Amino acid sequence: MVFVSSGSATTRHPSRKREHRIAGQALTVNNYFNYFTEIEERYLKRRGSGLLLSTIDWALIETWKNAGIPLDAVLRGIDETFDKYERRPSKTKKINSLAYCAQEVLGAAEDMQEASVGATRQQTESVPGLGTAEIVTYLTANAEKLRNIESSAQVETIAGECAASLADLAEALKSGSVPVKLEDLERRMTILEEKLMAVLTVAAPEDKLVKLRTEADREIAPYRTKMPASQIDQLLKQFVHKRLLEQAKMPRLSLFYM
Repeated sequence: MVFVSSGSATTRHPSRKREHRIAGQALTVNNYFNYFTEIEERYLKRRGSGLLLSTIDWALIETWKNAGIPLDAVLRGIDETFDKYERRPSKTKKINSLAYCAQEVLGAAEDMQEASVGATRQQTESVPGLGTAEIVTYLTANAEKLRNIESSAQVETIAGECAASLADLAEALKSGSVPVKLEDLERRMTILEEKLMAVLTVAAPEDKLVKLRTEADREIAPYRTKMPASQIDQLLKQFVHKRLLEQAKMPRLSLFYM
C-alpha cells in the first residue's frame, strides 16, 4: 500500500503494482483494478513534476469510477486537457489538479458512448483476475484493522460487525464454499463501507462535519465551473467520507484498494 502526502493529510491509494482485470468483462470500468494507478501515472507524467495528488483528486477519481466512466475516457480527457494547454501561447496558470481535466473527461466519455451506439458488443475473452489467496489476505487484514478501531461504542459495534462479515467471507473463500466472483465481492465491500460511513457520519459531532464540509468547499471552489453540479455534489460527499475514514483510521474495503 502506498501513501501520499496531501497538505496536512495523508491519503491512501491503491498499490501501483495492481494490473488485474475482472475476468470476462473487459468493457466495463470495473475491469481495471489499476484504475486509480493508471490515472495517477498519466496525470503526473503529463504534469511533469513531483506534485502529488490531493484528497480532492483521489475523491474525483472515485466519482469517475463510481459513475462508470471508462478508464480510456479519463486518460483521453487528461491528454486532451494538457494538449490544449500546451498549444496556448501564454501559460499563466498551471494545471495543478485533476479537476482541470473534468470537462474533457466527461466529453471523452460522451464521445465514447455515442460511438458505441448501434455497435455490437463482442464477447470478450476471460482475463486473469485477483487470486483467491490475495483476496483472503486482504479481507483478513481489514477485519483485524476494524477490530482494533478505538472510537465510540456505536462506531466500534458496527466496525466489529463488519470485521466479522469480512472474516466469515475470507474463511468461505479460503475453504472454497463460495465461488470467487469479483463483482459480487465488490458489491459486498461497497455495502460494508457504506455501513461504516453511515455510523461515522451519525457519530461525528456537528461541528466536525461542518469543518470538513467547509474544507471540501474551499478545495473545490477553484474548479466549480469545470464540473456539473451533480459531480460537484458527489465530489463533496466523497471528500468528507475520505476524511472521516482517515481520521477514524479505518481501511478502505473496496478491492480497488488492494
